[in-house]
Amino acid sequence: MPRTKKIFAICDLDEHYVVRLSNYLNEKKTTPFEILAFTSLDSLARYAGTHPIEILLISRQAMCDQVKSLNVSKILILDDGEDLSIPDDMLQAQDMQPSDESSSSIEGTGIGRNGLRQDHAPLPEYPLINKYQSTENLAREVMNYYSGGSLSASGNLVKNGVSVYAVYSPIARCGKTMFSLALSEILSEKKKTLYLNLEDYSGFEALFGETYRSDLTDLVYLSRKNEGSLPAKLEGVVRTMRGADYIPPAFFPSDLREISSDEWISFLSSVTDILKYQALVLDIGHEPAGIPALLNIAQHIYMPLLPDPLSRAKLSQYEKDMEALSLSRIMERTVRLYLPEVHPKNTGIRFLEDLLAGEMGAYIRRLLKEEDSRNKRI
Repeated sequence: MPRTKKIFAICDLDEHYVVRLSNYLNEKKTTPFEILAFTSLDSLARYAGTHPIEILLISRQAMCDQVKSLNVSKILILDDGEDLSIPDDMLQAQDMQPSDESSSSIEGTGIGRNGLRQDHAPLPEYPLINKYQSTENLAREVMNYYSGGSLSASGNLVKNGVSVYAVYSPIARCGKTMFSLALSEILSEKKKTLYLNLEDYSGFEALFGETYRSDLTDLVYLSRKNEGSLPAKLEGVVRTMRGADYIPPAFFPSDLREISSDEWISFLSSVTDILKYQALVLDIGHEPAGIPALLNIAQHIYMPLLPDPLSRAKLSQYEKDMEALSLSRIMERTVRLYLPEVHPKNTGIRFLEDLLAGEMGAYIRRLLKEEDSRNKRI
């Protein structure tokens, strides 16, 4: 019997990931495609030689010039943030033997034993979909692209040269926000910096003695409507702490839960582009949807910790959860920090000055200096 649905093909070297994603999409009765999964570029090419593919979601590692010539209407890159600039002497073109294709089973591995692309052709300007997010959000992004939406927001952050610093911890009362605030102020000494607090309760009105009429989620909703009024609204909402700017945090935690990861990333791209920020500090709490996706767009990920047994147990559980979700790469990029214990007594600008003049400020300056020296050596 001829197929009546168009084909949505997924190609990734990670078999566990492909199985999980394809099973989810197949279980969704509203998905208007037949889902086929591949972990072999050879098998994908053979299939596309006789069957048109409407959408191909393919990992960065599998993407190459051969894929561009396949019978595919729309190609989307499954982005894990990995740097693929591998020296020539590390690449070995040793392809595995192709396996028999099957629409109901996962294909045998291919592309190369080292699991990397075998060519150095730069990736074309295909839309990027963040791999490190829930399958629900990922499926929504694919459908958004298919219906004409834009998925290039995270790529715009990179293209515009924005340095993103994400600060997150599964442990409470670890000094995360004081670190994030001081980091923002220190970065603002050299770069135009925006600090965003994504916690459920920030306490900023009391801390800075301010009254806010609009908050961060108001701007995200405005950006979602895409009516062109975001630039004017930003001018009236953005505040300045000492050197760094900030947007008043969400009034209600429930508002944070209603914003998807792709909406956050699109908003961040728009704001940094409109106001020409060079550095962005995300102080991430537990409420935002798609925390891994927010972590993945950052070049710098910091995780403040505490040394007590309960904190170590919470960290262990978090690491196991990340591994189970195939998000170990985020943990590998995360810098674990044991912050100095500080107790500022003032509020407002003096609160920030106490942080910068004390142990926290000195700690962050050392951290940034060491990272800069390490990057220069590399």
